Amino acid sequence: MAADTSAGRAVPPGSVPTGSPLPNGERLTIGKVLGLLGEEFPDVSASKIRFLEAEGLVTPERTPSGYRTYSAADVARLRYILAAQRDRYWPLKVIREALDALDRGLDDAGAEGGQPKPPAPSVDPHVPSAAELTRRRDIALTGPELREATGLDRSTFHALEGFGLIQPRPDGHYGEESLAVAAAAVALAEHGLEPRHLRPFRTAADREIGLVEQLLATRRGDGSRDERAAEVLSACIALHVALVRAGLAR
Repeated sequence: MAADTSAGRAVPPGSVPTGSPLPNGERLTIGKVLGLLGEEFPDVSASKIRFLEAEGLVTPERTPSGYRTYSAADVARLRYILAAQRDRYWPLKVIREALDALDRGLDDAGAEGGQPKPPAPSVDPHVPSAAELTRRRDIALTGPELREATGLDRSTFHALEGFGLIQPRPDGHYGEESLAVAAAAVALAEHGLEPRHLRPFRTAADREIGLVEQLLATRRGDGSRDERAAEVLSACIALHVALVRAGLAR
């Protein structure tokens, strides 16, 4: 759903007619609004638009001399209202509820003709999928190579090891996971977070992994154990990201 930020109201998709876009911020007189809507809605009149304003369904701005002016969002609302009356036979109460839902970010039902509906949850492109969690590059880095690749200094490297944030494999080399952790630690260090500050991340990750292992031990499902573990962990990461975003929004 597009939005006219100058008016602060939601604009249902496809509301402003193709071929007659309004330049950003342009305001229209009621006569020009009638010109835009008249072909599609022959019965629309200035008194009809003023009635809808009196009902609180559209709120044009007023010039210092008292003339009404309308934005692209206002035209979109009027088109939505008039179409709902003509095509769906909705009373004003139902239209008011639909406009409120659109203003709150719900999706227009479009050709289905029903009330606006909640949007489908979006998939965060930054959350790794189960397939990505199980896909590994076959790399084996020495400690100096890991430090060179990420810009870690020696003391920070040893601190990350000491806090269990990066761990060598049995052969003494470091894999892709350690490379990613080290790179993240370098980025966080630029904001003043030292390895000792990152221990809660290790603890939280271990708890999530323990929860998944407990779940897999008590429940059976299709697919291999690694595949199911990756699916659950991907959902855990998505939940973590959603909770962090919710906290930032507050």
